[in-house]
Amino acid sequence: MEKRSPKSQLPPVKTKKEVEVWVGMTVEELASAMAKDIDCVYEALLNTACDTDSLEANSHLDEVWIKEVIKKAGMKLKWSKLKQERIRENKDAVRRPGADPALLRPRSPVVTIMGHVDHGKTTLLDKLRETQVAAMEVGGITQHIGAFLVSLSSGEKITFLDTPGHAAFSAMRARGAQVTDIVVLVVAADDGVMKQTVESIQHAKDAEVPIILAINKCDKTDADPEKVKKELLAYDVVCEEYGGDVQAVHVSALTGDNLMALAEAIIALAEMLELKADPTGPVEGTVIEAFTDKGRGPVTTAIIQRGTLRKGSILVAGKSWAKVRLMFDENGKTLHEAYPSMPVGIIGWRDLPSAGDEILEVESEPRAREVVEWRKSEQKEEKGKDDLKIMEEKRKEHQAAHRRAREKYGSLHWKERSYMQYLQRKEQRLLKPKEKVERDSSVLPVIIKGDVDGSVEAILNLLDTYDASHECGLELVHFGLGDISENDVTFAETFDGIIYGFNVDAGSAIQQSAAQKGVKIKLHKVIYHLIEDLQEELSRRLPHALEECPVGEASILATFTVTEGKKKVPVAGCRVQKGQLDRQKKFKLIRNGEVVWKGSLTSLKHHKDDVLVIKTGMDCGLSLDEEKVEFKLGDQIICYEENEVPTKTSWDPGF
Repeated sequence: MEKRSPKSQLPPVKTKKEVEVWVGMTVEELASAMAKDIDCVYEALLNTACDTDSLEANSHLDEVWIKEVIKKAGMKLKWSKLKQERIRENKDAVRRPGADPALLRPRSPVVTIMGHVDHGKTTLLDKLRETQVAAMEVGGITQHIGAFLVSLSSGEKITFLDTPGHAAFSAMRARGAQVTDIVVLVVAADDGVMKQTVESIQHAKDAEVPIILAINKCDKTDADPEKVKKELLAYDVVCEEYGGDVQAVHVSALTGDNLMALAEAIIALAEMLELKADPTGPVEGTVIEAFTDKGRGPVTTAIIQRGTLRKGSILVAGKSWAKVRLMFDENGKTLHEAYPSMPVGIIGWRDLPSAGDEILEVESEPRAREVVEWRKSEQKEEKGKDDLKIMEEKRKEHQAAHRRAREKYGSLHWKERSYMQYLQRKEQRLLKPKEKVERDSSVLPVIIKGDVDGSVEAILNLLDTYDASHECGLELVHFGLGDISENDVTFAETFDGIIYGFNVDAGSAIQQSAAQKGVKIKLHKVIYHLIEDLQEELSRRLPHALEECPVGEASILATFTVTEGKKKVPVAGCRVQKGQLDRQKKFKLIRNGEVVWKGSLTSLKHHKDDVLVIKTGMDCGLSLDEEKVEFKLGDQIICYEENEVPTKTSWDPGF
């Protein structure tokens, strides 16, 4: 029988790797799609008509060269239908180019009053504009940024921005400096330079704004203006009498002394700065404050920086727009026009912009809507990118955890591995209810409601400084503007939280509803009182600490051993120096200032009698509940009791 010739062995067919490419891709993108380095692309294009010397990583490749590289790499080409992302046309509104010098007109200076809390900023403004601002501001601290126009007897005008002097409001002070021409730094002559004073100096320098020093409270007997000037030298604020360029004016906001000299100093500096603006064309400005008024809807306080604002103007700010229905000044008087440097209240906003947003005038309502839609879509796109980053980080964390688990159980037999995983899952199930209780009791959910945008932002900035999450978590459930609503109470009930209201009201019906649902509503008119209240609430949630309170103290005068059955028990002969020894309390043994032992007594005798209490001056013998402890002459025995004391949160918000 003939042998069949063996079938010829065919070599296995090698499938080519498929690479997805698109028109106009760059060198770097092609290398990435091929999973090769950039050098591979350059090598493939050598000895071709392509000018490789001029190729960069971000250079776009023609179709012919993309095909050439793929062919030489031994790969298969697949054209992508639409890889190139469509570039959207930018629909945003932007500021105009610089104005023609011929159009510029002199304008009033915009001045920010800065300084430490209680150094007299509000009183100073009161005197300057001769109105009672303090009636609206409680506790000597300005509650939110306001803007006021002050007309002097000389006919000059000054616009004042009033920023809070509290250490935590650095963001608001920095915003005030964005539209500011001059900073008046108020320092109390009897108090000197404080932490918030230094912060104010830093903000002015960062914004490159000149400073005028107002040394306040010069009417006080312990006032020392020269000390203030010397202290400021350390922070590079050099007054004119020390060879610098900072004007220093000694004032008393309370009595009104020398305030005209301060106003003249501001006007003199403004003339040197040659402040000018273009009052023509579309309006540009900045939102200083934003709040919702019950009868008028969203309202903003703004400073006009260019152009002239009139009724009917279409404005955009942030992600909101307005058709100006009404304009008014700081006294509520209706305005028909607002020029550069003028503070103005604007009514007609569709939504509430944020304090600090740029105001720009556009030609029509459709254009305003287009700008707002563009900005919202940009924000959405940015959020999408951020979300993708977070998802990628989570995926990497999950992969790393999975890899660690594989390494942990990799060497085990599958039965052992399954049993170990079962035990782990069982342990997690047992822990879950307990963990939930602990988490609930160690987290304080809060809801913040404020009167205006700037106040809420200041409170949120303070909450951002919270660094005691290891003691008790602080969870911001919701924040917003306006009075406390039923929705806020429902939120608080759901999360077992507390509602904090700043300069807002809670109606009787809301308070009754909150009482029925067991929800706390806390209303405040001073921001740092609100924060102190929050600190107390956080402290209440912390476990109590044990504090040792001494009851008595005795000195060891002799040591000996007694036999009890088969055991030898060391006994200390003592004399009570202070207080009394109570056998039912706790004791500790002190040697050379260090605690050697803590515990209870097994016996306390006076002569041969067992006693419960030994008083000052009496002798006694005692033995401890730990037999290995050796007594030495001169040791101290302290009798004490442990009392629970409330713990305070370690969070320091900075005031």
